[in-house]
Amino acid sequence: MSNILLFDVGNTNTKIGVARNADILGAYSLPTHIESTSDAWGLWLLQILALHGLESKDVSSWIAASVVPPVSLLLRKAGERFCKCPVLFVPEDIPLPLENRYGRPNEVGADRLVGAYAARGMFSSRSLIIVDFGTATTFDCVQDHAYLGGLICPGLQSSAAALSTKTAKLPSISLEDAPAAPRIGRSTSESLRHGLIFGFAAMVDGLCRRLKEQLPHPVEVIATGGPARPLLSVCAGIDHNCPDLLLQGLLRARLEHAHQSA
Repeated sequence: MSNILLFDVGNTNTKIGVARNADILGAYSLPTHIESTSDAWGLWLLQILALHGLESKDVSSWIAASVVPPVSLLLRKAGERFCKCPVLFVPEDIPLPLENRYGRPNEVGADRLVGAYAARGMFSSRSLIIVDFGTATTFDCVQDHAYLGGLICPGLQSSAAALSTKTAKLPSISLEDAPAAPRIGRSTSESLRHGLIFGFAAMVDGLCRRLKEQLPHPVEVIATGGPARPLLSVCAGIDHNCPDLLLQGLLRARLEHAHQSA
């Protein structure tokens, strides 16, 4: 029985998965603190393992995709000290079987490649668009077994935070639940909330429609990322929601790599 820790290290949050063989037992989200220490990461992870009745000696490897180099270093140190197991990064240590057609392939974030790889293994349509709602909103296009590239746009929550911190009279608002339909706001909070949610929904639907025109049909659109939830009910162009898409991609990459190395 193989227990694995999975890490999707983003600029705002780090998603952590506990996997056993081919199953993800649980997923957790922690703030990505670059000023933290490897000991802090190790102690947090011991607490997560304990929730599943596991100890550090029960873990065979840590598998990560990271867009935050300082945290990558902390994870390597934490894995070596607390679990004494390999800490492998995708795609640096575990290559992905995707043709990368980016003009400068090394510029593509690991998270975008892992999401594309995961979606390719989960969905059968020839063309896929993966919309990842994070600190930024990214649109990644896959055709057959090739990563074509995509778009990078502002993030929903980071845009809301920017408006509240960079303006004198705009308040912080909750974006947890989307209204059923947009309406003319009768307060600043209502105007801001409806503008952000339905503005982003229009952006997602409009960009997906334009990207589909450049891809062979049929095309499936897959959403992932925590901020996706309030938009799912108001975006007409999203076919699937996969909150743990990147964790699934990391686990799939680890299992395939182990199989090829056997």
